[in-house]
Amino acid sequence: MEAEDEQSNAMMDEIYSNGCEETARSRPIISGEQLDIEAYASLYQGRTKITRLLFIADHCDNVSMRLEALRMAYDEIKKGENTQLLREVVQKIDGRLGPNYAMDAAWCESVDRRAEQRKEKLENELNAYRTNLIKESIRMGYNDFGDFYYAHGALGDAFKSYVRTRDYCTTSKHIIHMCMSAILVSIEMGQFTHVTSYVSKAEQTPEALEPATVAKLRCAAGLAHLEAKKYKLAARKFLEVGPDLLNSYNEVIAPQDVATYGGLCALASFDRAELKSKVIDNVSFRNFLELVPEVRELINDFYSSHYASCLDYLGNLKANLLLDIHLHDHVEILYDQIRNKALIQYTHPFVSVDLNMMANAFKTTVAGIQKELEALITDNQIQARIDSHNKILYARHADQRNATFQRVLQTGNEFDQDVRAMLLRTNLLKHDYNQRNSRKL
Repeated sequence: MEAEDEQSNAMMDEIYSNGCEETARSRPIISGEQLDIEAYASLYQGRTKITRLLFIADHCDNVSMRLEALRMAYDEIKKGENTQLLREVVQKIDGRLGPNYAMDAAWCESVDRRAEQRKEKLENELNAYRTNLIKESIRMGYNDFGDFYYAHGALGDAFKSYVRTRDYCTTSKHIIHMCMSAILVSIEMGQFTHVTSYVSKAEQTPEALEPATVAKLRCAAGLAHLEAKKYKLAARKFLEVGPDLLNSYNEVIAPQDVATYGGLCALASFDRAELKSKVIDNVSFRNFLELVPEVRELINDFYSSHYASCLDYLGNLKANLLLDIHLHDHVEILYDQIRNKALIQYTHPFVSVDLNMMANAFKTTVAGIQKELEALITDNQIQARIDSHNKILYARHADQRNATFQRVLQTGNEFDQDVRAMLLRTNLLKHDYNQRNSRKL
């Protein structure tokens, strides 16, 4: 392989070692162990804890993991008041966890009876507040209704109740509270257009925003961009999340999720310079990455061109990422984009690359790596051609001499236009042709 500069031998040695089974680096690769459901669930609280457990139960191939997720979901639901969700979970359990996890009709009846009494009380209170036209009391009444509906799983009604408080908000803090409640319910319903809208509304009152609230809004905006497959925007939002988040938003997202979502989106969408300045050198985001060492290491490996190690980390993380309620639809897309960026970055410094060595570095076959490169060349992401017989990739570098002449000619033309415009203006001023504002009498 021929390099364009004198450092080619060192770079070639690095790439040769990158593909080998035994590298000089003794960094351990994470094992492909199955997800620890109990530890995972402990990161969250409220409704999202239950929905994440049910998502694992629906998408995991391991029967014991599915039953464990259903058992924990059942126990968590019994702490709340959502009887409909309990019925769904009992149906999914189907008697496989014994009599202790069967349908508890008495509990459901008791909860539903208390709910009817609570709802009637809230309606009477709200009617009294509306009769007296007390704005703050009306706002609190609608807010209580929103909390009631949310606790019982009526997300649509909860959203309407929270939004109705907007007409009765008298301070900036009231508006922020309304927006955060609407965002929470919208995320649960999967209505991410509402999330974006209410994040913008909340950001219009910066004087009432506390650091923790700003961090929550960044997380919500990041989830909305992730759902819309706008990975670069999502990465930027997650990277802007401040250390004030801590565990204050675990009814939606955990700090570990911020590191994982932000890191993978950044790898897939940032260029090398952005990856260094906005991720690796980002002191605030580094605190999140410390919570997920695997993501931290794969980012460092990617930046250091240790692609075999980076791809190992990605491969070991994939099974668990596919069980994430927000990330599962994007794993394949993100992985493809990260791999394509690695291929592009690998070939960039060289005039020619041996496909056998490249296949070894990326742990694939020569035919496989050739097919991937062909797709990138067709998509104009790599300017190169492949010698299929000798299995060598030859780069097509632009004619630097011609490009320099073109830039010089363009600069000359721009200078000529500027000078002509200056001469014209000077002559107009000289002959007193400049337009004067007429004075009104």
